Amino acid sequence: MSESIQRETWATRIGFVLAAVGSAVGLGNIWRFPFQVGEEGGAAFLLVYLLFIVFIGLPAILVEFVVGRRTDRNPVGALKAIGGDSWKYLGGLFVLIGFVILSYYSVVAGWVLRYTVGSATGGYTEDPEAYFGTISTGLDAAVFHLIFMAIVVGIVALGIRRGIEIAVKLMVPAIVALLLALAVYAYTLPDVAGAYSYYLSPDFSVIAAEWQSILPAAAGQAFFTLSLGMGVMITYSSYMSEDRNLGEDAGAIIGLDTGIALLAGLVVFPILFAAGVDPASPGPGAVFVSLAAAFTDIPFGLVLGFLFFFAFALAAVSSAISLMEVVISYLIDEHGVDRVRGTIAVGAGMLLLGLPVTVDLTMVTLYDQLAAEVLLVLGALGLVVLVGWLKSEEAIDELSKGIGDLRSVGTVWIWLVRVPVLVVLVVSLALAVTSYVDFLRTEFLEFLGEL
Repeated sequence: MSESIQRETWATRIGFVLAAVGSAVGLGNIWRFPFQVGEEGGAAFLLVYLLFIVFIGLPAILVEFVVGRRTDRNPVGALKAIGGDSWKYLGGLFVLIGFVILSYYSVVAGWVLRYTVGSATGGYTEDPEAYFGTISTGLDAAVFHLIFMAIVVGIVALGIRRGIEIAVKLMVPAIVALLLALAVYAYTLPDVAGAYSYYLSPDFSVIAAEWQSILPAAAGQAFFTLSLGMGVMITYSSYMSEDRNLGEDAGAIIGLDTGIALLAGLVVFPILFAAGVDPASPGPGAVFVSLAAAFTDIPFGLVLGFLFFFAFALAAVSSAISLMEVVISYLIDEHGVDRVRGTIAVGAGMLLLGLPVTVDLTMVTLYDQLAAEVLLVLGALGLVVLVGWLKSEEAIDELSKGIGDLRSVGTVWIWLVRVPVLVVLVVSLALAVTSYVDFLRTEFLEFLGEL
């Protein structure tokens, strides 16, 4: 780390919590979560996902917290400091994951901006499917990809206190307020009972029949929505002071994040059911097409659409700034790069990497499955091995700071990390790799053949 650069810290505890929640909420909860629930069997997926959040997500987020706070470094510097020089490559993987995810995430977020405008103008009311086809690829998609990336670069360039912390203190409460208002309205829509049953009443036969698909999807979603396995929580916790109670912070972050995810479902599924739209429509664009169609068929639809997509846009920004901060913190800590110049350069690189996604939706799946289901789980697996099996004493010692005597809690936590978290990650990684290879052999080959 460059000695000439004074490392920033969070001004307040609530700033850190809201930043972590903002990172976790993002497109993971409002875009990826509903279409995963729809594709994977409704409440059956939700049940498995919630179990993963509690028994896998909570122990795993504490792993990233102790690594970040103990070292006061970015993922590369943190893993090098804890595990030695050879472990810096795992940190490099985290930086790479953040870079790749934000490159295509920005394109999807550009769709959100476009739909916010479309709600104000009524642009998607005539033919929602054709509208999505027009704005999701081509010049329109590239322009809004650029606009979104410029917003993120502007916030991150201002730094931790003046940029990220101020932004999330405004955005996260606004997201919650908007979703609460929309959920109350959704409760009044026709067939809300059917929507709640689909979303909240699990069919265990679906889990038994589809576990090979549900397990990696739920694990990937749990890690994606909590920003685990991509270095975000290592980076954010590296700006924390040692008197913080990591257990309380982790509980608050997971509770708020999961609550917002559930709230998003209570908005999305009643709207889809009221309009007679199939919630299981596959693909990353399904949420946009289905919701746009639904908003055209319900009372005050365009007003609701504007509020929903505006909340969606705020969530996208709050999550994107965390991904960019992973890369920027690495450049500042390890290479002494100026924050403003580094942020502009990284934003330009992400912009270029995301441009292929504006060509065809197949590229969204190519990027998303690789980064969010394979590399993300791989990175989390490596971190669990390091902290759970090789550096457990240091991890328990760091966790105790700000808490006091952990008694048996520290031991229970480490064994949760060592066994159930590790097993789930290994199984999920194997299934995710198999699924990704199948995608490459089928859908992606067909796409290449059509070029």
